[in-house]
Amino acid sequence: MSETSVRLNVFKTYKLYVGGKFPRSESGRVYEVTDSKGKWLANAPLSSRKDARDAVVAARKAFGGWAGATAYNRGQILYRIAEMLEGRRDQFVREVGEAEGLSKSKAAAVVDAAIDRWVWYAGWTDKIGQVVGAANPVAGPFFNLSTPEPTGVVTVVAPQDSSFLGLVSVIAPVIATGNTAVVIASEKAPLPALSLGEVLATSDLPGGVVNILSGKAAEMGPHLAAHQDVNAIDLAGADTALAKELEIAAADNLKRVLRPQPVDDWAADPGTSRMTAFLETKTVWHPTGSLGSGGSSY
Repeated sequence: MSETSVRLNVFKTYKLYVGGKFPRSESGRVYEVTDSKGKWLANAPLSSRKDARDAVVAARKAFGGWAGATAYNRGQILYRIAEMLEGRRDQFVREVGEAEGLSKSKAAAVVDAAIDRWVWYAGWTDKIGQVVGAANPVAGPFFNLSTPEPTGVVTVVAPQDSSFLGLVSVIAPVIATGNTAVVIASEKAPLPALSLGEVLATSDLPGGVVNILSGKAAEMGPHLAAHQDVNAIDLAGADTALAKELEIAAADNLKRVLRPQPVDDWAADPGTSRMTAFLETKTVWHPTGSLGSGGSSY
């Protein structure tokens, strides 16, 4: 008679995603993450102020290359993220279902919508400039062109209740337009966000373009809002009191601030507002040449 062997479960160790790598929290702290019924799921890193600073350094380092990439190339990379998510769909259906207390079918619908959202923004990368840019009519022999440019490093406080679709809906427009992001994941449901970091690392996205921190937004948020090398902040997941505190801190270096906006359905058409929120407009004048009796010199 052969003895039945009992196999031990191999639990996943969730880590931060900073600069294209997977560090543990600098402080060594973790906190328990539970499902909607209070069942333990994992220990997530409890990010510190030092982790937030490291994420900003990584985002700034990556900004030049990412902003300088062609819009077409950024679109290819966002589409690749969707491809990689499609391959790990079952994992995310399970994690989203546990995080948000959804049935398997409802969690699958959320994950499918998140994958489609990446594809949607991938299509916008080389089109948003045509929508918000312009060739301006001027009285004189000049070309006057207005073109959008990325703002820089953007801190994103991810939605608390939509741990994956809401997360993707606030990250994708930031990076689609050439910005880099430091993301504070949902405090109560960070696991889908931390797993997304694993997808980003294998999807041609340069390290540092997206940096994902888990922990307390109330602890990290004020430091990031006051950080002099952060150019903008999206307060999507901040409550009223925290949003006010972060907005006041952000005023110190004139950060762009996207205030919390109620979203009834994250699966609805997002429009272009989140892309244009973190774009600057550059206007260039260029002479057309001397105009005389013989016409243009060109």
